[in-house]
Amino acid sequence: MMGGPGRVGVDAFASGTHLAQWCAPKGATSITQAFDFKPGGVWDATVEGRDGSAYPNYWTWKEIVPPERIVWLYGMGKDDPHPVQTTLTLAEHGATTEATLRLVFGSKEERDERVTKYGAAQGAKLTLDALARYAATLKGK
Repeated sequence: MMGGPGRVGVDAFASGTHLAQWCAPKGATSITQAFDFKPGGVWDATVEGRDGSAYPNYWTWKEIVPPERIVWLYGMGKDDPHPVQTTLTLAEHGATTEATLRLVFGSKEERDERVTKYGAAQGAKLTLDALARYAATLKGK
């Protein structure tokens, strides 16, 4: 997994094992049911909380352009009628990488609900922080 910082960021997505290491709230565990990292492929996983709660996660990869960009649809299951289009853009600046996460909702109402009820903005920030920490562990491997 050698390459520039952006390449390392993409590598953090390249397997269900990698995603399970960083893409869940602190103390939770991601269990992968299916994984295929290519356009049209999916990551089907369940995030299990310490309290026994379980949250389905279903990502459909739309675009993978290493090391610059990954685009996916995020839903609460295969048949989620309101998936969120998520775009991760990685811009290398020397030895560092700027990561930008953009979420596009189907409507203003969906956005408002996910931001207020589910904490989407805070979740996105926590996700970027976790990605940065995990990508740092991949450098040099």
